[in-house]
Amino acid sequence: MAELLGPSDIRTLAESLGTSPTKKWGQNFVVDAGTVRRIVRIAGVGSDDHVVEVGPGLGSLTLALLESGAAVTAVEIDPKLAAALPETVASRAPDESSRMSVVHGDALRVDSLDTAPTALVANLPYNVSVPVILHFLETFPTLERVLVMVQAEVADRLAAGPGSRTYGIPSVKARWYCDVRRAGDVKRNVFWPVPRVDSALVLMERRAIPTTTASREEVFAVIDAAFAQRRKGLRGALSGIAGSAAAAEEALTSVGIAPLTRGEQLEIGDFVRIAEALNSASQ
Repeated sequence: MAELLGPSDIRTLAESLGTSPTKKWGQNFVVDAGTVRRIVRIAGVGSDDHVVEVGPGLGSLTLALLESGAAVTAVEIDPKLAAALPETVASRAPDESSRMSVVHGDALRVDSLDTAPTALVANLPYNVSVPVILHFLETFPTLERVLVMVQAEVADRLAAGPGSRTYGIPSVKARWYCDVRRAGDVKRNVFWPVPRVDSALVLMERRAIPTTTASREEVFAVIDAAFAQRRKGLRGALSGIAGSAAAAEEALTSVGIAPLTRGEQLEIGDFVRIAEALNSASQ
């Protein structure tokens, strides 16, 4: 088994590197071995998986992923931490180190990996969590599942269903790719530094994207417009991309959606049908 990192290990390692968590990159390092093993267990990864981990930091979760038998590609934007991670893994999991590689760069710009990933498992920085998830789901269709630790509020948004007050753009766009559910809470005291908010785990399992004549970009444009003003009926909210409120009403009516329906009442399939109707009207 790998020698996982505890609170004193994390601080000692950071001190030896002359570094500390920074707000610039949203760094909060996990210092509890039980938490990272729980993440790996819920993610269900094993020796058949190639996991991409975004923001490995000092390597807490990386070591637990390697312990499961998975191969890991760690994407780290901090140059000092990216350079130090291989040495940490070599010293604490020498038998597993050959299954780990590091990509130094911005996760939002990663568009290829040496091996197609089957899972994304990560403790994501709060400020970029949703864009990173959507980017990887779109860029890597081989991803079968995503298990991420994010701010509890973000987890609620991702897992929310139609009609919920937290249902919005992240909720709908995630369902273009996956079935989504909240997979547990994470208390703030497992991090260093301790954040001001609690975190939660979100499990996303890939399913077939909707069958449609509209492109993903067209469907997502409808979603963006529908939620731009949450309390506005779709007739007005979609007037910009439809060309007029009357054209929006005609498209909505043609697919059986009342013009004054609000975006938070619709499912992903409804947004797909609206995009198709708008396409047909423009041809």
